[in-house]
Amino acid sequence: MNSKQRYKRQISLPEIGEEGQEKLKKASILCVGAGGLGSPALLYLAAAGIGRIGIIDFDCVDLSNLQRQVLFTINDIGKSKTEQAQQKLLSLNPQIIVERYSEQLNAQNIETLFQSYDLIIDGSDNFETKFLINDAAIKYNKPWIYGAIQGFDGQVSIFDASQGPCYRCLYPEKPKTRIANCAETGVIGAVAGIIGVTQALQAIQMIVGHKSFVPLLGKLWILDGHMMETKTLNIPKNPNCPTCAQEHKNITLNFSSPVCYFIPEISAEQVSMMKNAVLIDVREQEEWDAGHIEGSLHYPLSKIENENMPARHQDKDIVLYCQRGVRSLQAARLLKDHGFPDVYSLSGGYEAWIKKDQSSRKNETEA
Repeated sequence: MNSKQRYKRQISLPEIGEEGQEKLKKASILCVGAGGLGSPALLYLAAAGIGRIGIIDFDCVDLSNLQRQVLFTINDIGKSKTEQAQQKLLSLNPQIIVERYSEQLNAQNIETLFQSYDLIIDGSDNFETKFLINDAAIKYNKPWIYGAIQGFDGQVSIFDASQGPCYRCLYPEKPKTRIANCAETGVIGAVAGIIGVTQALQAIQMIVGHKSFVPLLGKLWILDGHMMETKTLNIPKNPNCPTCAQEHKNITLNFSSPVCYFIPEISAEQVSMMKNAVLIDVREQEEWDAGHIEGSLHYPLSKIENENMPARHQDKDIVLYCQRGVRSLQAARLLKDHGFPDVYSLSGGYEAWIKKDQSSRKNETEA
C-alpha cells in the first residue's frame, strides 16, 4: 500500500510534509479509555498514521455508548471495547500497530504502560484516573493531553511538568464530594467528538513540532456548546504544587478504583407489575409538589448527596425515579455505596410514568 498516496492530503501541508509524516510514523501514543473522547481521538490518530497506538479500557460496549462512542456499532454490544477498537483501527489503517489492554489503569500497571509510549491521551471520565495519569506522567516524564466533557461543555489542555504546570496546579486536590460523570448527568455526543478530535490534533502538533504550531501547553481551552463560544485560559504553575514541585522520583502513586455499580433500569410498565416495591421520588420539593406518582415517597437527591439516606425497607425493592431517569441513576449509585441491596431506576422517570397512564386511559376509553 502506497503510504505517500494514503497521507497525500496532509503531506502536502507545509507544516507536515514528509518529515512530519515520518515523525508521526515513529510516534507512539497510549489512549486511556476508548469511550466518548477516546473513540474520535483514536480514529483520527490512526487515520493520520501514528505508528503505534495503545488502548487501555476494561469495559464492554453498551447500547447507551453508541450515542457518542463512534468507534463502535450495534454489532459490538457486549464485546470488549479494546478488542473491537483494535479491529476497527486496523481496518481503517493496517499500516499501524495497535496494542490493546483490557484492564483498568492503576498504580500497579501504569509504570510499564507509560514508559512504553511517547505521549498519553486522557479519555477517562473520573477525577481518580485523571489524578493518577497526572502524577505518573510527572514521575515518568511523559506529556499528556487532558480532556473533559459534560453536557454541552468541554475542556482540553496539555500538561508537561518539564515545560509548565501540571493538572494539580489547576486542581490541587480531588473534590471532597462525589462528582457525577457524563453517564449520569448526560452529554451531547457531538461535544465528545469535538473534544476528542481536538485532543488528536494536539497530539499531532506535539509530535510534528512545526514552528507555527502553538499547542495548549499550560493553557486550558474551554468550549461552551450552548453559545458556540471558546476561550483559552493560562494555567499558572504553582510553586507549591503538591506533586510537580517535589522531586519527581519521590512521587507516590495512589489509586482507589472508582466503584461503578450496574443499576438496573426498569420501565413504567414493569414497575406497575411489581408487588413488593417502594417508589422514591428523588426530585426537589417544587417538582414533587407539581405532581408525583401516587403512593411514592419523597426523598430528594440533594439529601442523599449529603449522605442523608432514606429509611431501609426490609425485603422490599426500591425503585427511584426523577423527571427523566438521570438523577435517579445517580441516587441509586449513592444508595448502593451505602449498602442498599436491591435498587432500581425508573427508565424515563416521571415523564415515562405519565405517558403510561395516558396510554392506559386512552385504551380504556377506546374499549
